[in-house]
Amino acid sequence: MTTKMRPIRSLIGLDEARARIDAAVRPIDRTERVPLAEANGRVLAEDLAAAADVPPFDRAAMDGYAVRAADTAGASPASPRALTHTGTVFTGEAPRRPVGPGECIEIATGAPMPPGADAVVIVEETDGGAAGPVKVFGAVAPGQNIGRQGADIRQGQDVLRAGTLLTPSRVGAMAAIGRAHAMVYSRPRVAILSTGNELVDPGASLGPGQIYDINRFTLAAVVADHGGVPVPYRTAADTLDDLARAVDDCLHDDVLVFSGGSSVGERDLILDVLTTRGELVFHGIALKPGKPTAFGRVGGRLFFGMPGYPTSCLSNAYILLVPALRRMARLPPHTARTMRLPLGRRVASASGRHQIYTVKVEGGAAMPAFKASGDITSMSEADGYIEIAAETDVVEAGTIVDVKLF
Repeated sequence: MTTKMRPIRSLIGLDEARARIDAAVRPIDRTERVPLAEANGRVLAEDLAAAADVPPFDRAAMDGYAVRAADTAGASPASPRALTHTGTVFTGEAPRRPVGPGECIEIATGAPMPPGADAVVIVEETDGGAAGPVKVFGAVAPGQNIGRQGADIRQGQDVLRAGTLLTPSRVGAMAAIGRAHAMVYSRPRVAILSTGNELVDPGASLGPGQIYDINRFTLAAVVADHGGVPVPYRTAADTLDDLARAVDDCLHDDVLVFSGGSSVGERDLILDVLTTRGELVFHGIALKPGKPTAFGRVGGRLFFGMPGYPTSCLSNAYILLVPALRRMARLPPHTARTMRLPLGRRVASASGRHQIYTVKVEGGAAMPAFKASGDITSMSEADGYIEIAAETDVVEAGTIVDVKLF
């Protein structure tokens, strides 16, 4: 029987693949309103200014006594100043009376300053209390131990700009100006489509020649980690009709990522479906693993065609899909944590192909962990990866390498 193999005749370099993807990607313009409790990690879609001062009143910065600073002049342990205790102010309540000459009011940290007082003597510098006069053992200056109204944020001040990544502290700034919701850019919805008659969902029984679908779950995890909303679809069978139906379903989302069917076998048909409906920007990268990766447009959407082998699929998701997805989500570029370590064992690389080689960090060295493109443990047992340039055939043991950690 003659098969319909269609070998990839030419390959582009990894840098060229990245450049073509970058040229095609556009940030998402849709926006949505989310509760403040769900805003962390989102990208703000509006400028925010303060409608009022923060804090909205002068407040005590320490537990102690609200006083007129002039009444404490010259106070020392040897010559304390005695002040009349006239009341107490707790947080969340308004002062009931002002502080007059020779008086003090006990005050809690964060409580509003009573009229007439211009400083707080910390409790450790006092003695006495409600049953008698308060002795002050140290002088204070006007404004001492007070948080002034508007010291943090002034009314009308720009607090956050559109395009800002919301972090816990920035969410806190929104809470400080009374915002209960945030207008943010929508996350890109990523259709995840596995193809192949051999694939079975985890939990089901395997039939002859079948394997569990891995890529649907690894891709969904990567998408969720980098600002997207994974939308898994049912596995498509290796027929033109079923693949066409599956692609049509996926075009409701912002981008399609499929795994399997991008190679050169007789049943690798999904590219036939996509190229008759759209544009194939490239198919084939001088990369190991991941040679049969494809990228293009269909129905106004971008698509990424990932190899079916789990290691190839996941490594390409990290190096190609993640930068594109983060740009669509308006997130800052991902910067992997890197360790510089000696290579623990000699590694031979594929000539003419940029290689992504997984490693474990053991005993202060980067130990090779790559097995084969079809082995998920090449990734799951690794701590990170090194990149080997296309023109490098061998990396000797002891060579200092940059390990990019997962």
